[in-house]
Amino acid sequence: MLRSLLLGATILVGCSLAGEAPAEEADPGAIVNALVAAGGNQPKVRASGAKGVCVKGSFTPAAEAQTLSKAPHFARTVPVTARFSMGGSNPKVSDKAKPVTRGFAMRLADPSGDLVFVIISAPVFSTRTPQQLLDFATVRAPGPDGKPDAEKIKAFGAANPETTRQAAWLNARPVPASFAGVDYWGVHAYTLTNAKGDATVAKLKWVAAAGQLGLSEDELKAKPDSFYADELKERLSKGPASFDLVAVLAESNDPTNDPTAMWPEESRKSVKLGTVAITALEPDATCDAATFDPVADLPDGIAGPANDPMFAIRSPAYAISLSRRTN
Repeated sequence: MLRSLLLGATILVGCSLAGEAPAEEADPGAIVNALVAAGGNQPKVRASGAKGVCVKGSFTPAAEAQTLSKAPHFARTVPVTARFSMGGSNPKVSDKAKPVTRGFAMRLADPSGDLVFVIISAPVFSTRTPQQLLDFATVRAPGPDGKPDAEKIKAFGAANPETTRQAAWLNARPVPASFAGVDYWGVHAYTLTNAKGDATVAKLKWVAAAGQLGLSEDELKAKPDSFYADELKERLSKGPASFDLVAVLAESNDPTNDPTAMWPEESRKSVKLGTVAITALEPDATCDAATFDPVADLPDGIAGPANDPMFAIRSPAYAISLSRRTN
């Protein structure tokens, strides 16, 4: 998301919350510049997630949650401020775009501190490292004709095949009919620690209670370019939009340092941690005043990966993006 950066990118500065981080390899300011340029250099926008809807709700933990994590947010119901969005820095991107992630950033508030997640509608991120993200965004910058060079993008994908996995996932599925009708993933591996000190590595997934609501080609053609906000407003007028938060538990061979690598969920044990219920729209200003920083805002009991440079870079990149769009 940057503080809402593609719901998905990050460079490392110092240590991550889970331990010593790898050395910084790409400048976060350069990444922000490249992401904004790829969206057409629109002024005062997020580097990703530029088009979105602010909402509120609550998170209610499941009974099993505390067996995995001692975070206070998993001990009682807490309020949630969240934002659904379209990936990228173009605030005019069509809601009908297929190879674009839908994003879901959320802040779970507790007197002890916040718990923030930035998640996307694909189980993998678009790049493995900050430098790769910089290069990925750079080749997508529009040329003099206002369009990116398709041949350069194709050549980059051929040289970096892991960067094609996310688009392949999205293109193989219908365009979601609603922000509330698609699953979301945290593409990074988290370490959950309970009160006994037992640590569990897991990836987190938010499963839509409404199911996978996809549009047919005919339905898609009939939609305007901006329909998600109105659809969500109508949906919430009838009741909450809910998502079950599930921890997909790692096995010994599952990579924790590569967000482009997909874990085989169907063969992994999972544990329900709770339910997010989105109840109403919020003014944009509620979400715009600050950033959703998934690196800085993690309580004791849940930590991000120590060896994933894409996780660590989120914090400095989001801070730069926030500063540029609010000053």
